[in-house]
Amino acid sequence: MNIVVRLVVVGLMLPLLAWGAPAQARDKEVLGLVEKASIHPGDVTVRAKVDTGAKTTSLHCDCIHPFERDGEQWVSVKVEDQSGKVVTIERKVARTTRIKRHSGESQQRYVIKLGVCVGTVYKEVDVNIVDRTGFNYPMLIGRNFLTGDFVVDPELHYTHKPRCKNVSERK
Repeated sequence: MNIVVRLVVVGLMLPLLAWGAPAQARDKEVLGLVEKASIHPGDVTVRAKVDTGAKTTSLHCDCIHPFERDGEQWVSVKVEDQSGKVVTIERKVARTTRIKRHSGESQQRYVIKLGVCVGTVYKEVDVNIVDRTGFNYPMLIGRNFLTGDFVVDPELHYTHKPRCKNVSERK
């Protein structure tokens, strides 16, 4: 078979293969291994590693300040974007969690509810706050954000800019 005929056959088969793909995968956005995510409140954009092995989304902060407000536990965290813009976010602690680390040790972390936007998808999800100094990305996007809306292609990077509409109205 000559090259032209092969290209025509492949061109005709690709749509059929895509049509035969599971509906749930066809209807989802494809994310790469690394994306940009916008965090709300604060409207700060950070680089984020997409990790299907992580149950919960994590955010870097090396300055976690717990405090009490109206008898409830809160935390104040400072989040910095790539340009150096620093935003202070104060949120009520939803819970604390114990995360088992690769070293085998477990670590207690505060969990807060934050709005996260990747591409056009905005979700308010539990985010654990941790000092990620030494890691390449200040945010790790876990399954609690990914489930239902995304599939991940680890060969891709920065496939979507955060562009969620009317985020301030959702708070």
